Amino acid sequence: MSRLLCLSRGLICTRCKYSVQKSEPFVSLLTSRGKLRDQLKRLISTGRRPVLTTCNSRHPLLWLFGIGTGVVLALGLKYRASESGRCESNVQKTLRVTEYTAAIETSRDLLQRIKVQDEVGAPGMVIGVSVDGRHVWCEGVGYSDLENRVPCGPDTVMRIASISKPLTAAAVARLWEDGKIDLDAPVQKYVPEFPQKQFEGADVTITPRMLLSHLSGIRHYEKDAKKVREDKEKAKRLLKPAEKKEEKASDENKEKPKAEDIGAKSKEAKEGRKRKKEFEQEEYYLKDNFENVIQALDLFKDDPLIFKPGSTFLYSTHAYTLLSAAVERAAGQRFLDHMMKMFRELGMLNTVPDENDPIIYKRSRFYHFNKKGRVVNCPYVDNSYKWAGGGFLSTAGDLLLFGNALLYSYQMAELKNTDGLLPGFLKPRTAKAIWAPVDKTEASWDKDGLYAQGWLVVEKQQKYGQCRSRRHYVSHTGGAVGASSVLLVLPSQSKHGPPRGVVVTIITNMQSVGLNATALKIAQEFDKARDETPP
Repeated sequence: MSRLLCLSRGLICTRCKYSVQKSEPFVSLLTSRGKLRDQLKRLISTGRRPVLTTCNSRHPLLWLFGIGTGVVLALGLKYRASESGRCESNVQKTLRVTEYTAAIETSRDLLQRIKVQDEVGAPGMVIGVSVDGRHVWCEGVGYSDLENRVPCGPDTVMRIASISKPLTAAAVARLWEDGKIDLDAPVQKYVPEFPQKQFEGADVTITPRMLLSHLSGIRHYEKDAKKVREDKEKAKRLLKPAEKKEEKASDENKEKPKAEDIGAKSKEAKEGRKRKKEFEQEEYYLKDNFENVIQALDLFKDDPLIFKPGSTFLYSTHAYTLLSAAVERAAGQRFLDHMMKMFRELGMLNTVPDENDPIIYKRSRFYHFNKKGRVVNCPYVDNSYKWAGGGFLSTAGDLLLFGNALLYSYQMAELKNTDGLLPGFLKPRTAKAIWAPVDKTEASWDKDGLYAQGWLVVEKQQKYGQCRSRRHYVSHTGGAVGASSVLLVLPSQSKHGPPRGVVVTIITNMQSVGLNATALKIAQEFDKARDETPP
């Protein structure tokens, strides 16, 4: 009898193992049963008869136990039957939540081991992952504010740096769809304030399409055109095999190097050491506020072109500033107003310009390493000179929304029947165009890829059997004062509707952190987990 009354978890629910603590009806029943048994024991120990009977004193005791047992079992069976449906649904929900547990654990370890602890010591970062349009993981690691020990979370707002470029490219694409901007017209059609440029004495044309793909010849942060060209040539020489020089004389007859040659070489070496690294460029740390994008053109509009437009890839944030001026004129409204309208339409409610005056809740602090290798606060900067190329703040969740919106639009082009599906943010042919590699381009964060229009594109390829198989993916990285970022989209061939694939974003409050390779590894982990999950 006592075993019948002492219900186990298995009796409560054999499917989901609900705990007794969470089964309130059983808790109350078992508690009442215990109180009843204690009262009966007290009655027996005091020799008092229960008031319930005029019969033999043992019969009421057995009768009470019998009734109590029946009530408990009857209610228990009823509760179990009523909970069976809920148990099944909760089991399914648990499976959906835990199907990516292994991928999350692997990715979390990767972030901790590679980016936060061992390699770069980033104070904090936020990772976001979605699979087939469903957000499956978003987590903060480390601190958004070291001094006040504020941890990073999914809603932490950070600088996204050059991920601003894909956002601007999407705005340009929408204007092109509406017939408001001609990508092959001279940029002066929209921005007459930008002077007619020349290269080697001849007039040249710069178009919005060139600006999108970094083929305009407009400088980046390095102002010395000669130095930029030399660096480009040096990079090309490193890719070519060294030529064998004919020996014209024996080792004994070789001339000794002249003193002036030694002096020249040592001078070149010193100049090489003096060359500024990326974040030593002065324009990164501008503190002047520019009232509008037209005013920001004053920084570079009169500088000579580094290369002939259309001939050579030269990554340029200033080129996107000029592009934002074209967007402003084509849209008929301020660039920031146009972008904020697009963000609202996308549902990116936490994406805003990196302005210093407004109170922006959950905004991170920004850090870098000083010369002694210690983490210090970044200096004050004003990014109003580069809204389009690197001036926005956002969250991991907002960037996932953006990545999935473009993936949905891109994959709509593959469907023959779109009945019952909403249109994409971009038309299918437009999405295909902005993710199409452009000739003569390159990208520093993955040598396998080419730049498209606001994105790096790596195309699918497998040269040999049982060897490396390269997946198609698109991405963009970012680096700013106190910030590094990446947004990566790994499309897949699933049977259900778009979006089909994995989107990964990582944002961190430390500059000079390479994130593309890590994001690709994480995307592959989740893609593998999705394929292994039973339908």
